[in-house]
Amino acid sequence: MLMDTRQLAAFCAVVERKSFSQAAERLGVTQPAVSLQIRALEKRLGKQLLDRSGRRVEPTEAGRRLYRSAQRMLSLEDQLLEDVATVGEGELTGTLDLGASTGPAAIVLPLLLCEFQRENPGVKVSLTVADTHAVVEHVGARELELGIVGAARRQRGVSFEPFFRDEVILATPPDHAFAGRTITLDQLRDEPLIVMQEGAGVRQVIEDELRRAGTRLRDLEPRFELGLQESVKSAVAAGHGVTFISRAAIEADLAAGTLETARVEGLDPAREISVVRSAGRSPTRAAEAFLEFARARL
Repeated sequence: MLMDTRQLAAFCAVVERKSFSQAAERLGVTQPAVSLQIRALEKRLGKQLLDRSGRRVEPTEAGRRLYRSAQRMLSLEDQLLEDVATVGEGELTGTLDLGASTGPAAIVLPLLLCEFQRENPGVKVSLTVADTHAVVEHVGARELELGIVGAARRQRGVSFEPFFRDEVILATPPDHAFAGRTITLDQLRDEPLIVMQEGAGVRQVIEDELRRAGTRLRDLEPRFELGLQESVKSAVAAGHGVTFISRAAIEADLAAGTLETARVEGLDPAREISVVRSAGRSPTRAAEAFLEFARARL
């Protein structure tokens, strides 16, 4: 049975002031209004709550028991209103659940999240790394609040917005004949090409770019499909072939000299890394604060 807190407030005021007129004055309403609230409450509960026979109004046994519970309920209501009123003020708190694709977002995000959490110690951060398709599915199911993905196919139930731009390059072993050169698609066909699994954002970018160039990925006869970026990066570094990969994902390898890059004539693959949200879901303060923090640094 739902309780009307206005009736409870009127009842508590009468018990505390032992007077209908003083309770009305405290509440800023008329005495008949207080009497009406009390009668409605007694009718709803089927109990007499106040003894009106003496000079002062006193609670009955049922009234005393209700008074103790009503105080707790009104206190909770005050706390609830205060909590809602202070949203947007003071220290950030709560949990920030994000997902990221295994491309550059997964490389860039961990450091950003660590810096963000250091500045906002009241926020608990959780990052799930998966392929682009899986991240979008989790966000659409509201299992994650935000996703950071690349080259995602648009779908119902989620919305996308730009986050940052990422270059996709051809990575080679450092001593490879392609290293530092511009090659043709025909030359690429003669080399072992390693690709990421279906659902990976980089693979979708390359498939789209090749289609614009009048060819298809399968025409290049890929030799290996080795999961996601860490797998293909390790295979290329070991000399087993070449691969298309996010530049952000191999910056450290390029600096260390364990990988090199090449350019393919007629291809200029890049992708917009996007933020994906569940459509219609109101963002938390923590999520909005993180996006503002990240965009200022990217």
